[in-house]
Amino acid sequence: MTISINQLEEARRALDAPLFADVAGDAEVSFEFFPPKTDKMEEALWEAVKTLEPLGPRFVSVTYGAGGSTRERTHATVARIQRETSLAAAAHLTCVEATKEEIDEVAEAYWAAGIRHIVALRGDPPVAGSKFVSHPGGYDNAADLVAGLKKLHPFEISVAAYPECHPDSGSVDVDLDNLKRKLDAGANRGITQFFFSPEAYFRFRDRVAAAGITAEIVPGILPVSNVAQTRKFAAMCNAEIPDWMGRLFEGLDDHPAARQLVAATVAAEMCRKLYAGGVRSFHFYTLNRAELSFAICHLLGIRAKTQAKVAAA
Repeated sequence: MTISINQLEEARRALDAPLFADVAGDAEVSFEFFPPKTDKMEEALWEAVKTLEPLGPRFVSVTYGAGGSTRERTHATVARIQRETSLAAAAHLTCVEATKEEIDEVAEAYWAAGIRHIVALRGDPPVAGSKFVSHPGGYDNAADLVAGLKKLHPFEISVAAYPECHPDSGSVDVDLDNLKRKLDAGANRGITQFFFSPEAYFRFRDRVAAAGITAEIVPGILPVSNVAQTRKFAAMCNAEIPDWMGRLFEGLDDHPAARQLVAATVAAEMCRKLYAGGVRSFHFYTLNRAELSFAICHLLGIRAKTQAKVAAA
């Protein structure tokens, strides 16, 4: 892609000045949460939501599991965010273990609850390591799901994008074709799986442009505070963890506060490099903890924009 003069100036300023000195705060952010399984987890989730709400994110999303109870918790969490906060809530939907009618019913319930944004995903197989097989009578893949949702209502739809290629795709070209099908079916944007080097995103952005895709591709950011857990996540989605990152967290297992500081520093530096390369929208995988994402947003110059809505009686 062509690098603009403004981007070169910004990149030079990022190198010559203190890294986060007077960053304009003109980036948009969004946050992802997962549905709580216990009352204590619900309390932690709500605390994270209320901490991040004043930053005025463009939306917050809640992940979705195939199981019935997880599905219900997702719906309850999304509906509560939409009802009791100033935030625009987005709900994840997958093709896993459900017929089209069942998924359409869930989507209709979201529309009735005022939810206008869906993150449409194929979803992972119920058994880890097994091959994905579409449910009999279900949607075949994410592109099929996007098309089905668009027939129901004019949802805003985000889909997944994979900077380092989805493990099931087999090749970069196949992966890009799949992304294009999802966008052609009516999706508004792609949100990337997490990655740990700005070059991974920039290379992907160039490939996307070369493939004729013009939709917004938002980088997904996972601040790493637990390397062992992150390695498991990364193995599932083909994300490479640099050797230097593993070494950086060595010896911090018994120092959670120091680990948080290191995690925020690493993720913020990557976001700053993405910003210098023209990125103005970030999606944070919060793991239901606010501090790391809040700190990175603050370093990027993002300050409180909204006051929390008084919860409905």
